[in-house]
Amino acid sequence: MNRKKIAAANWKMNLSQDEGDQLIQDIIAGIPGNLACEVVIAPPAIYLTQMIKQLEGTDLQPAAQNCHPEVSGAFTGEISAAMFSRIGVKYCLVGHSERRQLFDESNQFIREKVDAILENQMIPVFCCGESLALRQRNEQNDFVRLQLEESLFHLEEEQIRKVVVAYEPIWAIGTGVTASPEQAQEMHAFIRLMLTGRYGQTTSDTIRILYGGSIKSDNASILFSQPDVDGGLVGGASLNASSFLSIIEAANT
Repeated sequence: MNRKKIAAANWKMNLSQDEGDQLIQDIIAGIPGNLACEVVIAPPAIYLTQMIKQLEGTDLQPAAQNCHPEVSGAFTGEISAAMFSRIGVKYCLVGHSERRQLFDESNQFIREKVDAILENQMIPVFCCGESLALRQRNEQNDFVRLQLEESLFHLEEEQIRKVVVAYEPIWAIGTGVTASPEQAQEMHAFIRLMLTGRYGQTTSDTIRILYGGSIKSDNASILFSQPDVDGGLVGGASLNASSFLSIIEAANT
């Protein structure tokens, strides 16, 4: 199945407004003319309105790093999926390991966010993945299975086709350690097998599964060449135009 790859940048809580503006300008200037992949940028939420203006007329898509499932209410400091949708955000990350670990987000709460993102005509980038301790006990498959079952598998077939899954081994995020191409492929294949079991082969074959975990310009090509790896969710390397453009090029081949 020829799935369109994605190079997604997650800036996390980094860069000033001026630095972010310059980074976007540099990426736009360096984008190949034969762009065959999708390029998604998730800056800090405060920069989104300005960035959406910068991206007008380009093939780059804006993304939110997080959202709240309620439409409105007494949730100080939160931003709803509906608010992001209304300003033109196309993608929204959900269930990132940092949200799960630092903010105690449960699979049920993430499920509610997935529903809200879809209801507001955005594309969820659903993050899942295991800790080093779980992998050392060979429990990574059971852990990821539960994440999928509790947060995604209530969706109808038409809905799940709109979801992008991002496998991010927690032990490889920001550590400089990267899952080997074989480890990445093994888990991506397992996730696709789970999707096949729930929704059938035809639907499973349409769903894009990204790898996220210390992707760099020098390992992107080998990771993206794996049959079930459909691009990457990029952290630190997306903060530098040259390195991110190299990753885009890897996803574009």
